[in-house]
Amino acid sequence: MALNTLTIKEAHEALVSKECSSVQLTQDCFDRIESIDKDIQAFLTLFADQALAAARDTDKKIAKGLDIGLLEGIPVALKDNLMVQGQRTTAGSKILDAYAAAYTATAVHALEQAGAILLGKTNCDEFAMGSSTENSGYWVTRNPHDTSRVAGGSSGGSAAAVAADECIYALGSDTGGSIRQPASLCGITGLKPTYGAVSRYGLIAMASSLDQIGPLAKTVEDASIVFDAIKGSDARDSSSAGALPKLERTHDTLDKSIEGLKIGVPKEYFIDGMDEGVMARVREALEDLKRLGAVLVDISLPHTRYALSTYYIIQPAEVSANLARFDGIRYGSSASEALSLSDVYSMSRSQGFGSEVRRRIMLGTYVLAAGYYDAYYKQAQKVRMLVRRDFENAFLDVDCIVAPTCPGVAFEIGEKEDPLQMYLQDIFTVSANIAGVPALSVPCGFLNQGGKDLPVGLQFLGRHFDEATIVRVGHHYQRATDWHTRRSPLS
Repeated sequence: MALNTLTIKEAHEALVSKECSSVQLTQDCFDRIESIDKDIQAFLTLFADQALAAARDTDKKIAKGLDIGLLEGIPVALKDNLMVQGQRTTAGSKILDAYAAAYTATAVHALEQAGAILLGKTNCDEFAMGSSTENSGYWVTRNPHDTSRVAGGSSGGSAAAVAADECIYALGSDTGGSIRQPASLCGITGLKPTYGAVSRYGLIAMASSLDQIGPLAKTVEDASIVFDAIKGSDARDSSSAGALPKLERTHDTLDKSIEGLKIGVPKEYFIDGMDEGVMARVREALEDLKRLGAVLVDISLPHTRYALSTYYIIQPAEVSANLARFDGIRYGSSASEALSLSDVYSMSRSQGFGSEVRRRIMLGTYVLAAGYYDAYYKQAQKVRMLVRRDFENAFLDVDCIVAPTCPGVAFEIGEKEDPLQMYLQDIFTVSANIAGVPALSVPCGFLNQGGKDLPVGLQFLGRHFDEATIVRVGHHYQRATDWHTRRSPLS
């Protein structure tokens, strides 16, 4: 077996037993990237020299007989909106093409402290705005299962890199489904933690009340290992939850039985317009959960129908505020031909921002305008509280909730030119961000389209700061099925 196909736990055991070295494992990933990334286009920047130097340090530690942690010496890829000091960080945008980060994100620093090997930065939709990674300022990342189709977004580069075995695991960010949706389309596991469970310090902000950093991995067990490493309070992030260190490690709870666990099945997630094949695979997964001893309970989340429209008011409003800092003055590219300060602002932004970013800035500016703030933004915040209350009420009766991750499988590149069609890809994922609850996507089957088997995703949603339950359910489901072991044709 190629070293780059190993899970975190398998790679750790191989390092400890000296079946392989960290340098071999890291070089195997770089060789894989060199071999196939021209077809996938998952990476924007590689840290080859630094990664191999860090791997050599791990090997020296092992040679001395010292203990190593679960993530030590194991290669990880980072979405390119996560800062690494001194390294190019573009957020998938030309406006930051030459920007080198001034500091390292807290979540990335936690991985460095755990001894992880940083391979490089992965492609993403510009400033994480998109559901397909077609909005990157650089290139489209392709799905390893069918390179004529999208990998999902906005963390499409990270998802494709994991699915194509170009890394062992990756970090992404999820604002409305941007970890779970590409995980579903690429046939891997993606975890969006509770809002505040992982520090956002060093994540280039898109929508500050919705963004959350999380892992993309080959298995639920891997995702839980990474989450345990990056979670925790952070005084530099005002949205960070201070009580987190008291929580138990999710990795320690994986093997607890799910016998008798109540899992809610919301009727609002099984709707007309959903792909019939996806519906069938999800229904089969529900039967698998019952066979594992879980008790399925029909529930209702009545305000889910308003979640998508609420999201596309709140998110652009926060985009408008956050991206105001990119003015061509302080950092990022600047229009050298500008003749006035006003020209610097307008020309730098028009040349540096792509069409989707400009669209969302304009929409956000509109809903925040004095004449429309009460009618749109204020109302959206009220609906947000209703969506959150729906989840709180549901969790009085059930332990977690199960639903499809996406309404369909990976679509062809260029297929969804209408922005509204693209926004509908987030219909099953945005509610978790609006409510701030944790959510996990795992593979639950395949659909054959155009002669290619395309992955389907299943989503588990939990109470605030109860990642332990959803990863436990996901782990038991994954262990009882073999969908996650089905590799892409490029693997």
